[in-house]
Amino acid sequence: MSADNDYKVADISLSDWGRKEIAIAETEMPGLMALRAE
Repeated sequence: MSADNDYKVADISLSDWGRKEIAIAETEMPGLMALRAE
């Protein structure tokens, strides 16, 4: 991994919330998920 791709996580305690938001988005946007699969 190069130094150009380094990043910092501001608040790791929000990871569970983020995963839930992604799961909701996947069910609400099937067209977007189809594009993502390609």
